[in-house]
Amino acid sequence: MEKLAVTKNVRISAFKAREVSRLIQGHSAVEAMNMLSLIPRKAARLIEKTLKSAVANAENDVATPVDRQYLIVKEALIGEGPTLKRFRPKARGSAGHIRKRTSHIRIVVSDQQ
Repeated sequence: MEKLAVTKNVRISAFKAREVSRLIQGHSAVEAMNMLSLIPRKAARLIEKTLKSAVANAENDVATPVDRQYLIVKEALIGEGPTLKRFRPKARGSAGHIRKRTSHIRIVVSDQQ
């Protein structure tokens, strides 16, 4: 049984978040939460929040609840969200482009490999 949690439009670059998400794929959910709590990055906090939501979705399922110790992080995908485009004034009247990137975090936990 698979359960899913998605967080959308998170204000972090997908490139930065993917570095952290690669570390937890294939690990048990409890081990992944412990790893994320020790990583000192903004992406780790955001992914941990989404992982906790996916675990809660699996535990509180009405049909077949699953204990968190049996759950495995099947996939942790980071997709690019919409980019906020801003400008900063530069020399001689020109403008420098600033791209404020966002991400979509998608985590799937499963009780079977």
